[in-house]
Amino acid sequence: ERGYRPISYVDQMAIHLSLNGNMILKDSDEGRRQSIKLSTALSFLSSEKAPLETSAVTSGEAEIKEEESTGDTQTEGSRTAEVTEAAEAEEAEEAEEPPRLRVKEKKLANQFNFIERASRTLNNPMRDRACQSEPTPCESFSATANPWEIYDAYVEELQKMERSKAKEKPKAQIAKREEEKKGRKLNSLESQSDDRTKISKTAKIMERVVNQNIFDDIAQDFKYFEDASDEYRDQKGTLLPLWKFQHDKTERLAVTAISWNPKYEDLFAVGHGSYDFMKQGQGMLLLYTLKNPSFPEYVFSSESGVMCLDFHNDHPYLMAVGFYDGNVAIYNLKKATSQPSYKSSAKSGKHTEPVWQVKWQKDDMENNLNFFSVSSDGRIVSWTLVKNELVHTDVIKLSVEGTTMKGPEGLQLQTLGCGTSFDFHKKIDYLFLVGTEEGKIYKCSKCYSSQFLDVFEAHHMAVDSVSWNPYHLKVFISCSSDWTVKIWDHTVKTPMFVYDLNSAVGDVAWAPYSSTVFAAVTTNGKAHVFDLSINKYEALCTQLVVAKKKNKITHIQFNPVYPIVIIGDEQGHVTSLKLSPNLRKMPK
Repeated sequence: ERGYRPISYVDQMAIHLSLNGNMILKDSDEGRRQSIKLSTALSFLSSEKAPLETSAVTSGEAEIKEEESTGDTQTEGSRTAEVTEAAEAEEAEEAEEPPRLRVKEKKLANQFNFIERASRTLNNPMRDRACQSEPTPCESFSATANPWEIYDAYVEELQKMERSKAKEKPKAQIAKREEEKKGRKLNSLESQSDDRTKISKTAKIMERVVNQNIFDDIAQDFKYFEDASDEYRDQKGTLLPLWKFQHDKTERLAVTAISWNPKYEDLFAVGHGSYDFMKQGQGMLLLYTLKNPSFPEYVFSSESGVMCLDFHNDHPYLMAVGFYDGNVAIYNLKKATSQPSYKSSAKSGKHTEPVWQVKWQKDDMENNLNFFSVSSDGRIVSWTLVKNELVHTDVIKLSVEGTTMKGPEGLQLQTLGCGTSFDFHKKIDYLFLVGTEEGKIYKCSKCYSSQFLDVFEAHHMAVDSVSWNPYHLKVFISCSSDWTVKIWDHTVKTPMFVYDLNSAVGDVAWAPYSSTVFAAVTTNGKAHVFDLSINKYEALCTQLVVAKKKNKITHIQFNPVYPIVIIGDEQGHVTSLKLSPNLRKMPK
């Protein structure tokens, strides 16, 4: 009806636990009835057991009757003058005695709470005397429960316990000795591991020192060299090659993802896999540092190819990784293990197609870690780490317009879109963009799971990358295999700038130091750097980075602090290049 209906009454109370008890309030009617019943039962029991009880204990009813009778004699003595001597003696005795508290309700006597002569002295009397003595309350209660039998049973039990303790003593001593031996072994192992860590640390420092000596000229260029010829290039610039990072095990694996660590500016992660459907196999995840270009700091291998990765901003030791087989995982660099700390599965809702991009987001309301993933299966999924388990929530499903087909029995079958890339707005938390294999870009919200905020007819082929500008809140950039890079205002359906780079564009990235500088890489092995504040029509630098014809560039990333970029290719190599002064002019 699309309207609110008034509801007369809503029951707000929810009973979580209900138990029937056996306690009653004293002041209630039921409590008073129970107390009356109890007092009558006590009076009945005391009247029956009067001959068995001692002279010190008297029943409540007898006291009350006595008091009533004495009260009657007193009243009669005041009325009549003739009083017997026995009554006067009784009255005198009562006057001399202190007033006793009147107990209306008498407690049930414990049948086992008795005192026997044998328990009053350490030297127990002979058993035949104890048996010949007068019957005790215990014997009157039960003829079979002889106190000496109970005593013998306790003594026998005590002796058994002492024997078992005597047997256990040597066992405990042996166990203590074994524990001491184990402790010594553990201490020795710990000392060995400490020694190994110390040696590994010193070896790592020595390796870095040796590498710095080997690549001293590159280190000097990285730190101090500024290309003076930029003054004569008419505002154009160059890229100076620095270190080249490669590993023996990743020679046949393409660089499928690159990401700089947000805390350690010299550390970056490289994902290795394959974009070829027919050449799928194992993947690798490597972490390099600029201080040691010869060997990676961390090496992780995976059963499926790594397609994407992302570092957490607040926890830089956590990495979210997406795989070709549709799984996502979280790696913890603090843990000394080659396996991911958390990984999705078919049971926990993994993707059915390759995961093309993952992005960390802010923690949820309960401070649980949260990241998003996009895949060719058309699902954008939110993954939350709850109680050491990845829990998925489908945020939105991409659908292709005009592809609704009629299935059997009149069912409507809709083709799902294939997501290839996405990016979240830097300020507006709920807003994000999704690039698809069909060339469209969807503007989506986390709040709406069934519809898009806007659709951009962006490219004719797959959108390889989409990224919001870090400074201008309305601007985003996209690149595609249709050879073009386009810059958009998300409030306008048509692009502001279109650049044709004469080859399929693999990746595009905004510079962290300026809102007008961006770089793109193409499959023909070239890197292009633009600065819109200087030239809106052409690149300031177009440079061949990869020489081999069969090799293609796949990804590019700016360092957040240093004036360098890293570029990955299909041969598994990562090349670092320094931007010349004309390419890194700061805005006014």
